[in-house]
Amino acid sequence: MIPQATLEKMYSMRLHGMANAFRTTMEPGFAHNFTTDELIAHLVDSEWEERFNRRLSRLVRSANFRNHICFEQIDFNQKRNLDKNLLLRLSNCDWIKKAENILISGPTGVGKSALACALGHQACINGYNVLYSRAMKLFSKLKYAKADGSYSKELKKLQKKNVLIIDDFGLHPIDEESKLILLELLEDRYGDLSTIMTSQLPVNQWHEVIANSTIADAVIDRLIYNSFHIDMDGDSMRKILNKLSG
Repeated sequence: MIPQATLEKMYSMRLHGMANAFRTTMEPGFAHNFTTDELIAHLVDSEWEERFNRRLSRLVRSANFRNHICFEQIDFNQKRNLDKNLLLRLSNCDWIKKAENILISGPTGVGKSALACALGHQACINGYNVLYSRAMKLFSKLKYAKADGSYSKELKKLQKKNVLIIDDFGLHPIDEESKLILLELLEDRYGDLSTIMTSQLPVNQWHEVIANSTIADAVIDRLIYNSFHIDMDGDSMRKILNKLSG
């Protein structure tokens, strides 16, 4: 019979993983005969796993990823100029500890957004706060924030994100206000927080996209310094998947 009082105490202390594991071990027919230390280890491990999964779920939800893909799902079989050794090194997330950036470029459909989201998901697994946003949506949101007086508040929210993913940079023309917003955003993150940026344009053309040479120099300097460049190529993954499904 399950000691109900013990279970109730576990639940009241929010030890849900431990309580569920304890309930299971006390059910008739449970085959494993634990020693005392094995039982304690099992209960602690169950609680740790429960908390880890809850935290991971919260981090993934708040990241608002465009693609829900984990690192293990990255397709290295297709010829996309992906350096598997580099990506495996990035998977340990030391680049976040060092406040380094990742710049991903390549033609449309090659999988830039998916790769950025996979790296972001790996960051969540390692306990980091991540936010994904398309570039124009991010700039529009911050411009509205300037208009209604909540700009500083929004910047502070972004400063709490260990990794900011800015997707589709340069896909649309950037107005002067958005250029200044981007510069301020990167200035706040420089040396402390990491940014992943994707673009259809090669990194050496980003300066032209920003156009204003003074702002462009400052933005590019803060992005490129201490960053990893992933220049993807190959056929559109959408076309490849359509052929396979057909």
